[in-house]
Amino acid sequence: MDLIRRGYVTAPVLGVMWTFVIATTVAISMSFATGAAFRPIGSGALIWGIALGFGCLPGPNWKAAVTALVVAAATMAGFGPIATGTGVSIFSSLLGALATAGFAALGLRIMLDEVEMGPINRHTFEAAVIRFCTGFGYIFFTAIVLIPFYVMVLTSLKNQAELIQNPLDFSIDLSKGTELFRSYNELFMQFDFGVYLLNSFLISVLTVFITLLFAVPGAYAVARLRFKGRAAFSRSILLIYMVPMIVLALPIYIAFSMTGLRNSLGGIILIYPVTTIPVALYMLQGYFRGLPAEVEEAGLMDGLSRLMVIWKITLPLSLPAMASVSLYVFMIAWNEFLLAFMLLDDPSKFTLTRGIASLNSSEIPRQHLMAGSVIATVPIMAIFLGLERFMTKGLTAGSVKG
Repeated sequence: MDLIRRGYVTAPVLGVMWTFVIATTVAISMSFATGAAFRPIGSGALIWGIALGFGCLPGPNWKAAVTALVVAAATMAGFGPIATGTGVSIFSSLLGALATAGFAALGLRIMLDEVEMGPINRHTFEAAVIRFCTGFGYIFFTAIVLIPFYVMVLTSLKNQAELIQNPLDFSIDLSKGTELFRSYNELFMQFDFGVYLLNSFLISVLTVFITLLFAVPGAYAVARLRFKGRAAFSRSILLIYMVPMIVLALPIYIAFSMTGLRNSLGGIILIYPVTTIPVALYMLQGYFRGLPAEVEEAGLMDGLSRLMVIWKITLPLSLPAMASVSLYVFMIAWNEFLLAFMLLDDPSKFTLTRGIASLNSSEIPRQHLMAGSVIATVPIMAIFLGLERFMTKGLTAGSVKG
């Protein structure tokens, strides 16, 4: 451990690992952007990483010049961190190498800011390691989120001939102009995706309204009123989530078929709140418990009824929590698939997820399925990003009492 906590060991070790992470990231990005083959090379990342690690240590400026010479010599000798396939232009290869060197050096400068050439204390060593882990975490989790979305969007902009010719080519030809969006136009003109969007929006909004209608008084009663079995009810609110929905699928299907609710939007609107009310109750009761009871007691002393106290005092103070619950419930209803797939057969009543499932057919081009997925993802993503601050505030406001 004492040997590791020396700058001349810590710097090259972190340099090698970080350079390989950056080389992998750049290789994947260049492959997606150009459609050509790029892949990281361990031996090149090893040489570059050692050189960049020493070069980024605080010290005289000549170290940076030596690092640049070592990196250039290794690259000319064929020991670069990224290998390219046949047909890759010199410009693309040079761009990949420069991007790797630039981002690797920038990250190492930040990581090794307090690391000296000789012995370093435990705090400095751990700070450098934490900075590396933080940078790796940002890159890794950003990649697993963005890459599928990128592939989905780019595939939706292709035509059938391009997908058959090279399914792994995720570059885009901007010269085609509006022809790129042909799949989206066909979805709305030929597959009635406008109806699916309208149905999903209507069902989601009504699910939010019904959920709040039952969850607000229920959560308030659990948080404020005293009645027999209150504690047991509070602890058992989320018991419904211990039963997998697939287990309830058959009974729900039979019951809805017998009552004539299957294949109707009314049946979907009836069953969705059953799955969202428990979580809304759980979220709201914690927030209501965190509100000062003295404010409500003052309202009661002023002659307000309990319902008027809820309407005029509690609900205005609970807007952040209600906004977060509404957003969460809306996303659940918007993305729900199992019940919609099981209960809906009429295309005019399909929700968006049910409509996308109908595109998963060998008779329908794959780019239409990807375009439908983009249409389903972008609105809920925009709503979430626009209201994320309300959701964060609502989820955390009730965590501290008083």
